[in-house]
Amino acid sequence: MKRLSLTLCIFISAILLVAGCSKKEKEMDSLGSIEGIWNGTINIPNQPLLVSFTFTKEDGTISIPSQGLQKYPLASVELKGSDLVIQMTLPGQQITIDGSVEKDKVSGTFTQQGQSFPLQLTKGSTEETPDTGEAVQIDLEEGKMTGVLEVPKGDGPFPLMVIIAGSGPTDHNGNSPLIPGKNNSLKMLAEELADKGVASIRFDKRGVGENQSLSGNEENILFDDFINDAAAWVQFAKNDNRFSKVGIIGHSEGSLIGMVAAEKTDADSFISIAGAGRSIDQVLLEQLEPQLPVNLLKESDDILQKLKKGEQVEKISPELQSLFRPSAQPYMISWLKYDPVKELQKLSSPVLIINGTRDFQVPVADAEQLHDGKKDSKLVIIQNMNHILKEAPEDQVGNLATYMDPTLPLAKGLMDEIIDFLK
Repeated sequence: MKRLSLTLCIFISAILLVAGCSKKEKEMDSLGSIEGIWNGTINIPNQPLLVSFTFTKEDGTISIPSQGLQKYPLASVELKGSDLVIQMTLPGQQITIDGSVEKDKVSGTFTQQGQSFPLQLTKGSTEETPDTGEAVQIDLEEGKMTGVLEVPKGDGPFPLMVIIAGSGPTDHNGNSPLIPGKNNSLKMLAEELADKGVASIRFDKRGVGENQSLSGNEENILFDDFINDAAAWVQFAKNDNRFSKVGIIGHSEGSLIGMVAAEKTDADSFISIAGAGRSIDQVLLEQLEPQLPVNLLKESDDILQKLKKGEQVEKISPELQSLFRPSAQPYMISWLKYDPVKELQKLSSPVLIINGTRDFQVPVADAEQLHDGKKDSKLVIIQNMNHILKEAPEDQVGNLATYMDPTLPLAKGLMDEIIDFLK
């Protein structure tokens, strides 16, 4: 995800400073018709910001998960017919949202200090969709790790795929607390595999969801820990006579984790979905280039070069602390030693590489780079598929909207290609 504009960064900082201080300014009309959770975007040019509003019958709150902001109280919320007006009071300024409600959608304008941006919201579901699989556990040195096992109906043995989620706090269903709403992409993937006769195991990474207690201190977490966890799940499945062959599906960052774990465990197959074809330093610099001034971009490059040599960096500019903070450097050092192309070349088992034409996080070029490095792999490009495996429009705002809609099915052709490969 790209960073916020300076204006919105100031907006967030101000909120964090006065969080919990704003109160309703006046009595409001009943908001019963819009009561619930509404997810959407403030459409800043080239970098839309994901937001979530929760309305009760009397007031409301705003959440911006990517900035660590949760349920900040709104100053006032007024609904007159279909017209919705939201006020937020910050020191020395007033933020206004003027919108129009039509069924389960809100279209409006976010205005702050003379700057206005389009706002779009969609009413979200508060219902949790329970996991349909069986809870399973493995023993690690730090404790027990929990996963979800999906087994097809009928008599086995069945082939099984260990599904590894992407970067950050993404959970076993493909959802992240940094994004309002849910997409359930990995849950859908597992359930559709089961429908086609393929079992699967998916799990929250250490430090996430059910396995949050396994994280420990940040400075002690290494990229290799995630590789070892994935390898442990492969071995768990290999020891179960219900399963004939055991492979790995790695999504996004899970692709690199998966390919190393696949080599380590001699997995029977490997599928990369939206996996990077370059080492993380190259990816980071590409993402940072349009966001940072020349001096900070140069500093970032210098830091990455030192980390790549295994050297920790003590002096870091305040603007780069969140990315290169000392406690996160051991993890980055362990991550930087892996080159996806070189790791993929080590695999002797069949390899399928998948990407989508509408993935704005990991472009098709990365999949092509992986394929070029391993000529005997199969490369599949799914038309109109985005990073969360759903069909998406070309514009970034519409693309992001799919990240918050669990009703959307997986992109056409994705499952056909996976099942054909596994057969």
